Amino acid sequence: MAEDMARTDRLMRLMECLRRLPAPVTAARLADETGVSLRQLYRDIATLRAGGALIDGAAGVGYTLTEDSALPPQSFSRLEIEALLLAVAELRHMGDGDLSRAGEAAMARIIATLPERQSQQALHAVMRSFRETRQRARPVIDMDMLRAACWDETSVVMTYRDLQDRVTQREIWPLALSYSDQSLMLLAHCRMRQDFRLFHVHRIICASPGGSSFRPRRAGLLREYRRRWLEECPEHKRSG
Repeated sequence: MAEDMARTDRLMRLMECLRRLPAPVTAARLADETGVSLRQLYRDIATLRAGGALIDGAAGVGYTLTEDSALPPQSFSRLEIEALLLAVAELRHMGDGDLSRAGEAAMARIIATLPERQSQQALHAVMRSFRETRQRARPVIDMDMLRAACWDETSVVMTYRDLQDRVTQREIWPLALSYSDQSLMLLAHCRMRQDFRLFHVHRIICASPGGSSFRPRRAGLLREYRRRWLEECPEHKRSG
């Protein structure tokens, strides 16, 4: 079972490289990107072809993914394509490399499903995002763990240094991450304070899974937080 999962993961990485890298991609580049030998790479290409993926090219020439049978056909207007590309480009300013790479991989999969004309439009987009990125203090904790805790609605135990340099340990229910030019903030329900708190993620000294679940309370807690926020900031209320 573990061997089958490793093989599936390897083939998915290979497909992602074929979608993302400028074509034609050499076998050596694909082998390096996926961490396999050239012999294994050729076998994996053959496996993908047998599964229905249309991959043009050969050893010594390079490979091009011309049709991805794993993805349904899609269609977007030119403006929609440009909007998606701009959104993915903005992720580079978030200071979260994993998030940026995830956006680029998703965009590559989308482009792989477009008709030829729209695929060319994506390659020759006219809108660009150029702006100075402010250097944000980088988190020292495992962001994958923190994101997973938000998604799975499980608690996190963390050691936190507040703005007065006081260090406390507390268990929280992580609700949402907020990205801005200046900071990365975590909205959570603090079990010690029994209330909502906004934490500077770069001030979290260490964090680990807490082991308890707060499902299905996340949606209700977010509604309660928004209600309080609107009461405290009446200018944000919608008219009517």
